[in-house]
Amino acid sequence: MDLRKIKKLIEMLQESDLNEIEVREGEESVRINREKEVQHYVQAQPETTSKATKSVSKRGSLEEDKDEDLNLKNIKSPMVGTFYRKPAPDKSPFIEIGQKINIGDTVCIVEAMKMMNQVKSEFEGIIKEIHIQDGQPVEFDQTLISVE
Repeated sequence: MDLRKIKKLIEMLQESDLNEIEVREGEESVRINREKEVQHYVQAQPETTSKATKSVSKRGSLEEDKDEDLNLKNIKSPMVGTFYRKPAPDKSPFIEIGQKINIGDTVCIVEAMKMMNQVKSEFEGIIKEIHIQDGQPVEFDQTLISVE
């Protein structure tokens, strides 16, 4: 699909009261979604046999933090897509557990609509956990990597 058509669709969506538009041309399709003011509600549920404690982050989403890992910072997915640890199948991963990273270092790729989007670290520290398997789908704001 032509980039000019996509830009025109975005402009049309911004000028209308619609929240989402999807257009298909042959085998190509594009879905554009804009979120209006979103309110996050957290509903308390009874604790099951989980050893993790639940806390509400500044963004209002429910996160699980292990008691001993309260000083971890999480790198989250900027979009819905597919998570990749490597720049190409025959290349080595961007990061490994135990590796030191700096602010701005590329830590992974999230593919969305055939576009490879590099995710850069907002933090400096040591990689403690990689929460997603290579090639797995991810949601917006889902924790990908924990840094200490």
